[in-house]
Amino acid sequence: MKAVYLLPERSFNLVYGPDEQRDIAARVTLAAPRLDPKNFLEQRGSFDDVEAIFSSWGMPPMDAAFFEVFPQLRVLFYGAGAVNAFVTDETWAHGVQISNANVANGAPVAEFTVAQIMLALKQTWRIALQIKHEKRYVKLGDVAGGYHSTVGLISLGAIGRMVAERLRSYDVDVVAYDPHAPPDFARDIGVTLVPLEDVFTRADVISCHTPWLPETEGMINDALLRSMKHNATFINTARGAVVNEPELIAVLRDRPDLFALLDVTWPEPPADGSPLYELPNVMLTPHIAGSMSNECRRMGRVMIDELDRWQHGEPLRFRVNREYARGRG
Repeated sequence: MKAVYLLPERSFNLVYGPDEQRDIAARVTLAAPRLDPKNFLEQRGSFDDVEAIFSSWGMPPMDAAFFEVFPQLRVLFYGAGAVNAFVTDETWAHGVQISNANVANGAPVAEFTVAQIMLALKQTWRIALQIKHEKRYVKLGDVAGGYHSTVGLISLGAIGRMVAERLRSYDVDVVAYDPHAPPDFARDIGVTLVPLEDVFTRADVISCHTPWLPETEGMINDALLRSMKHNATFINTARGAVVNEPELIAVLRDRPDLFALLDVTWPEPPADGSPLYELPNVMLTPHIAGSMSNECRRMGRVMIDELDRWQHGEPLRFRVNREYARGRG
């Protein structure tokens, strides 16, 4: 089977290291070392027999012009998460199967989130920032701690599930909102399903894992945020657009007892002069929860595993369907 890499050089080096390149080369015939999304359209006629593409961040749109270059494409191995930026109706019309590394990319997000949850239960960042600002140790207020405190999860998709599974090793109670999660499934991973409003009123720490869809934009609003428990923390490692940011800022100003740990914002990064940079009860990180450095190689390895399934005629484990593709990660 003939294949190509189609992605920017930086993504290529991050996701497909020497070991991954070696193992892919042992399984397919590479029609080129690497194609750049900026100029691959100039090579019509050169890749008519290519059946597989390996890609990652920076994948170009799979439109009519794309399929003039790859008319026989059968499968795309996308070593990253969301695919909505490049999948088009042409993709489905040509019957191309797509596998992505969303679960592999979610592993470091889950690790990061659990670490932040446990730190938040001790109010670590609030206390550390206050000490730095006041240049002295400060009097501790009410701290939930990690014993029978309540953690709330918003959505039990791939990352939310991984967070819930990791939290089972801690002595915390986990509640979650996900209208699509079967009760038996939630129970199996140690989660109690509750209405969204109950997540906010009951949890000491709330962690958002909701995908960005038209129906989820701004779903985390003033009423929900104002209903949070005293000294509660809101964590967002999903997408900033699912939070009504002006209302979040207003609540944080009015409720200095609340704290927000935001790895994502909307816009991203926050606009110059945004109050998020100065509010004392906000900790910003620049979208670092996802795969970084060597963590990215995990995604390339998953794509090799998917290649093996494809070549053995087995179903792709991480095949993307049309409904998933419409999401924004």
